Amino acid sequence: MRLPGESEERNARLSMKYMIMGVSLTILLILGVVVYTNKREEDRRRQHRQKETAVMTLDHEAAQEGGTEGEADAAAAEAAPVVGYAGRKSMQEVERLYEENKLKASDLDFWDMYPETPEVVESSETEASGEKEDGTGKEGGSAKYEEEAKRVEEEEIANDPARDGKHTLLTYADGTEEWVLINPYLEQNTYDYTNLQMKADKMSYYDDGRDVSYLGLDLSKYNGEVDYAALKAEGIDFVMIRLGSRGYGSGQITLDEKFEENITKAIGAGLEVGVYFFSQAITAEEAVEESNFIVQTLANYKITYPIAFDMEYVQNDKARIEALSREEKTAVAKAFLQNTKVAGYHPMIYGTKEWLIREIDLTKLTEYDIWLSQQKDVPDYPYKFQMWQYSLKGKIGGVSGDVGLNISFVDYSEK
Repeated sequence: MRLPGESEERNARLSMKYMIMGVSLTILLILGVVVYTNKREEDRRRQHRQKETAVMTLDHEAAQEGGTEGEADAAAAEAAPVVGYAGRKSMQEVERLYEENKLKASDLDFWDMYPETPEVVESSETEASGEKEDGTGKEGGSAKYEEEAKRVEEEEIANDPARDGKHTLLTYADGTEEWVLINPYLEQNTYDYTNLQMKADKMSYYDDGRDVSYLGLDLSKYNGEVDYAALKAEGIDFVMIRLGSRGYGSGQITLDEKFEENITKAIGAGLEVGVYFFSQAITAEEAVEESNFIVQTLANYKITYPIAFDMEYVQNDKARIEALSREEKTAVAKAFLQNTKVAGYHPMIYGTKEWLIREIDLTKLTEYDIWLSQQKDVPDYPYKFQMWQYSLKGKIGGVSGDVGLNISFVDYSEK
C-alpha cells in the first residue's frame, strides 16, 4: 500500500539519477575528444621529425658517398627541409643538428637571422655644405689634420739625432759611427757652403761675388821635388810645410829631410809659408820641447802662416800617444800651443773632425785656430775653423803625384 506523495518522491530520485549519468557521459565524451586530438597532434609531430631526419640522412649520405651537389639538393628538396628567417636555418634545425652531433661552425651563424643595423648616412645637404655635427667643415678638418701631422713630424725630428740640429755624426777609422751632441758653448760654424766653387781641384769661397779665400798645399819629403814657380803660376797662395816629427816609437825628434829646401824655394817663389809638426809627445814637457825645436829651426826663416800642431794615431802600428787619455792629450796640445804663442808665432791645431771632437777637449783650447782635415765636398764640422784640408789626392802643376789641397778663410799674411 503506497503512502500519499510516494510516487512523486520516487520520480524525483529517478530524475536525479539520470541527470548525473548524463553529466558523466558528457565529461567522458569531452575527455575522449581531448585525448584523441592530442594523439593526432603527437602523430603529426612525429611524422614531421621523421621527415627532417630523412633530409639530414640524405645530406649526410650524399656527402659521404661523394654524391654531386645536385643529388644532395634533390634529396633535400624531396624531404622539404625546415628553414628560418630569410632562407637561413631555423632555431629548430640548429637544435636538431646539435642533438645529432653533426653541428658545424657555419651552422651556428644564427646571428644572420637578425636584420643588420642600417648605416647612418649624412644628408646630401650636409655633405654639400661640408659641415659636420661638431661644427667643423672640410677646411677645418684639413687644418686639424695638417696641425697633427706637423706635430708628429716635429716629435720625430726631435727624437732623430740626424735631423734635430743638435747632433753631429762621427765616423771612426774602423767604420763605426756615433751621433754626438754639439756643444752650444763653442763658436759655431757659420760658413755658407753655397758660396764654395770648385774648378780643376781648386777650391774657392765667394762673398758677394768676390773670392775671399786662399788656396794652399801641404808638403813634406814624401812629395819629392816640387816646382814652386809652377805652383805660383797655378794660383797657389800658400804652402804648409812639414818641419819635422817625433818618432811614434822611439820618441826621437827629427827634422824633415826636405824642409830646408822646401821653405827656401817656397819663400823664393813669393808664396806665403806656414809649417806643421807631427807630434807624439806624451807629456807637457815633451810638447814644450817640440815647440822649442820648431822655434829654433825657424830662426833663419820668415814665415807668415801658422805653426800647426799635428797629433794623430799611426795607421797599422801602435803610437806612443795611444795610452793617453783625452785630458792628457789636451794638456799636451795646450802646452805646445802656449809655448809657440809666447815665442811670437800664430799656433794652430790640425785634426780630423773625429780627433777634434773626441780626442781632445776644445773647450780648453778656444783661443787657438783650427785646421780641419775632412775630405768631403762640404764639411760637416759644426764648430768654427779657419783652414780646411779638403783633399789628400789633389792634382796640381808643379807637384808629381797626389798632394794635400787646402783652403784658408783667413789671410794670415796680414795678421
